[in-house]
Amino acid sequence: MRTTPELLAAVAAAAVPGVAPVATGPSPDDAADFRSCVVQDSEGRRWRVRSPLNTEASMRLETEHLVLQAFTPSVRSRLPFHLPTVAGSVAQDGLRTFVYSHLPGHTLSLREFQRQNEHPEPPVHAPSPSATPRAPLAVQLGRSLGCLHSLPRALVMDADLPAYSAEQCRKRMLHDLDQAATTGLIPGDLLRRWEEALEDTTLWQFSTRVVHGDLHEDNITVDHGSLASFTGWSDLHVGDPAVDFSWLVGMSDPAFADTVIEAYSVAAVQPPDRHLLRRAHLKAEFALAEWLVRGVDRGIPSMVDNAQRMLTTLAADVRASASPSPGVAGPPPASTASAAASGADRAGDSDVDSVDRTDSDGRALDGDSAPDGHPSDYGLSPDHHSGEGGSSTGGSSAASGSVTPTS
Repeated sequence: MRTTPELLAAVAAAAVPGVAPVATGPSPDDAADFRSCVVQDSEGRRWRVRSPLNTEASMRLETEHLVLQAFTPSVRSRLPFHLPTVAGSVAQDGLRTFVYSHLPGHTLSLREFQRQNEHPEPPVHAPSPSATPRAPLAVQLGRSLGCLHSLPRALVMDADLPAYSAEQCRKRMLHDLDQAATTGLIPGDLLRRWEEALEDTTLWQFSTRVVHGDLHEDNITVDHGSLASFTGWSDLHVGDPAVDFSWLVGMSDPAFADTVIEAYSVAAVQPPDRHLLRRAHLKAEFALAEWLVRGVDRGIPSMVDNAQRMLTTLAADVRASASPSPGVAGPPPASTASAAASGADRAGDSDVDSVDRTDSDGRALDGDSAPDGHPSDYGLSPDHHSGEGGSSTGGSSAASGSVTPTS
């Protein structure tokens, strides 16, 4: 097998002249399709090696190579983040393994994203007293997405990559929904929920943009509190900008996503449409169905079982919250609604100008405001992590300094 770290190090040596591997370390990836590692050479340089496990994964790497070639030096200079560079490749048994120049920083879990947004790591070198203060991580992310989504469509078209209209985005998702329904393994109330959202044409009136297409926490590196790079470019296309926001649904603090959108609105050439986050929620929920279909197609029972468990949990949570549609909060609890109505009646019967309306915990009640709460982590399907239901984070990445000597 050529997928052990030691053999991937040997591939790096064969693909890039002058590389003499001395150590390897882990690199987060989709374990259902790839084996990856970070290789350190005798000169202290680091390289990321990605080896496909099947023909489809190999084609994805070939596509990513094409995409990265489309990002010319002039285009790269306009982006506030780094992109990978292919240093070499090796073909074996019809599959091609790629070696990339290693990028600074390391990946973060969603929890770490939120923590570093509030308490960022200090920079390696102290900034000049006159330097502009570094923006919070959520702001950096919003600005980076704004710049990415403002790239000219010709970048994608000239590389012969897919470009979809808003209506085509909707129809493609409807097709995927039909395919998911044929498995017979998805709760019927979820299928109806998603179909209603897809039939609501008001949600699908937006301007398409150049989008990453597979953005999530394992494809973003952070270096001492600064957003360093976006990786995983095999799904670049012109399409729905909401696809690059769906992973944010997993954040426990909705203020993070709100900050990202606010910074994005300033940086992007065109402001986001008002239904962007609703479609992002839809895509986050539907990712579980896509994960299930993938497991069925590949005949991997553990993937199917994992997806079914998460879909069951999602269905139960949707019922409990009475959310009528992805991204739309359900009505307030009956006790809260009754208290608000009672307060309104008292206000109408009295001569005072205002009424102090609070619940049993002393919180103010406002009949016009949305209830508290935020969707759980339904968007982070396991295909972003381990392939068969496990998970991995970037905390132990070799980029952070943890490497294992090769034998």
